[in-house]
Amino acid sequence: MKTSNLSSGKDFLVMVKSPLKVLIVFIVVLLAANDSLKAQIKIFIETDLEGVSGVFKFAQTREKDTPLNMQACEYFMGDLAAVVKGLKDGGADEIIIIDGHGSQAMIPHLMVPGAKYVTGKPKPDGNHWSLDESFSGIVFFGFHAMMGTPDGVLCHTQSSKTENRYWYNGVESGEMAQAAIIAGHFKVPPVLVTGDMATCREAKKFFGENVVTVATKEGLGREVAVLYPFEETRKALYEGAKKAIASIPKCKPYIVKTPIQAKMEYLEEDPSYTKPKLVTREWTIPTARQLLDK
Repeated sequence: MKTSNLSSGKDFLVMVKSPLKVLIVFIVVLLAANDSLKAQIKIFIETDLEGVSGVFKFAQTREKDTPLNMQACEYFMGDLAAVVKGLKDGGADEIIIIDGHGSQAMIPHLMVPGAKYVTGKPKPDGNHWSLDESFSGIVFFGFHAMMGTPDGVLCHTQSSKTENRYWYNGVESGEMAQAAIIAGHFKVPPVLVTGDMATCREAKKFFGENVVTVATKEGLGREVAVLYPFEETRKALYEGAKKAIASIPKCKPYIVKTPIQAKMEYLEEDPSYTKPKLVTREWTIPTARQLLDK
């Protein structure tokens, strides 16, 4: 009996010439492609410090290596471990974490397996560890609300000292939206946001109801918060991270129209001033990728 050679395109076409066989082959190929996509879930985590469990004072975040800061960084690593474990158990194939806090927050000996951790400054752009189109979703971890949010714990945008505020195409935006605009350039959707309740509310406003949010505390003022036990927040962070992987198909990139019309307000201090001067600057940003270029 002659054995068919499946490597031959002619023989393959003979085998699948009936409509039913064509349909079966199409379904098999589609399922195989779908499985391949599932195996390549890449998550990019942009981190900050102000939004992690137990952090509610600027003294914990501004000065590097003070006792309060070192303790806050330990809190950071505990929260981050819960998120990494949740993402992995949810099905993430690769996780890249960027230490995004100004004075950096990662503690190497507290890293958990399952992710790659990028720290140090300044971070070069356009390398293997940068955000690009290959990522399935972006996580905003330990974030805070934008400047001027009444119940936002440690709220600010870029600088709390000069009280910066930013508008893009007329919409006031904080650091979370800034990062999401850049991610939108690469068509990467926000899938998880962690921080205080005001941050979670801000995330839903900008990114929609499908983004998963986990509140680590509730703000009563800029340096006043209702804190939750770490056991509770880290369980919620783990579960939220797992849920975020399942929500990826429903989440959409945050896209703004370009060129972007930008406006910034900040306080300028000078010994000759009796009080800080409010300065306004306006400019045009050609592409979302260039949003935070100096």
